Amino acid sequence: MTTDLQNMNLTVLMGGYSAEREISIRSGNAVADVLESAGARITRLDTAARGWHRDLPIETFAFNLLHGVGGEDGQIQELLESLGVHYSGSGPLGSALCMDKAKTKLVWQSLGFPTPDFEIIDAESDLAAVIDRLGPVFVKPISEGSSVGMSKAHDVSSLERALAKASESGVAVMAEALVQGDEFTVAILRGQPLPPIKIIPASDFYDFDAKYVLGTTRFECPAPLGEDEILALQALALEAFEASGAEVWGRVDLMRGASGWQLLEVNTVPGMTEHSLVPKAAAAAGMSFIDLLNEIYLGSMEVRRGA
Repeated sequence: MTTDLQNMNLTVLMGGYSAEREISIRSGNAVADVLESAGARITRLDTAARGWHRDLPIETFAFNLLHGVGGEDGQIQELLESLGVHYSGSGPLGSALCMDKAKTKLVWQSLGFPTPDFEIIDAESDLAAVIDRLGPVFVKPISEGSSVGMSKAHDVSSLERALAKASESGVAVMAEALVQGDEFTVAILRGQPLPPIKIIPASDFYDFDAKYVLGTTRFECPAPLGEDEILALQALALEAFEASGAEVWGRVDLMRGASGWQLLEVNTVPGMTEHSLVPKAAAAAGMSFIDLLNEIYLGSMEVRRGA
């Protein structure tokens, strides 16, 4: 198999220090294994190690598989740019915005995109008033991925418990109006949406265990939608992705409720494990894992060289 990555010096960044460290290691090793099998020369670096950047090879390209804080929020992107190292995916500004779910939603609201109402809450909030205004809510840290710290709340007592759980992350917490309906995700690759996926968790919602532990979640890809519905969903996902400053590749999560599509968030470094959704969408579009990585590389180099 011949790709643009064959015989290249490539670095896969993984691990780090976020709550998603273990998932990042799995993503990074999955990517590194595929790249090695395609003939690339691979350096695997865990960014939690002191002085890791000193082990970056000369003239390397970095595949960033760091999920969450430190890897998906603009920090690693700023560092790599200061070192003159080209890297995969979104730049510092788009990464920072998309990592903050609340700020992303404010951008979408300003543009008239459909997204559930929300409020930032803390221990001083009038939780009864929050429930009165929003109804049942999803409570989540504003800058964690993989559904870390997320839970539903339908009344004041459950909202208190959900706030305490989400607050363990150490970042601000948001309460988002709960959308009753089906969950979908659309991967974006080099300005094109891939086939959408319908997510059918066996548990109450697509939480961390449903993603990475239980293995009971079902996925329908392409999603069982009519052609016009798919086109509308893909168009909305692409517009939301680009409006948030995201680049090259990523994933947009949505719900379809009684009032139609509702945007939830953008993932700029989605998982690339055996359970991950972007490889599933790429496969539905006829792409192998190495094809997907090659496209991420080509798109990233277009962005980095044009910066």
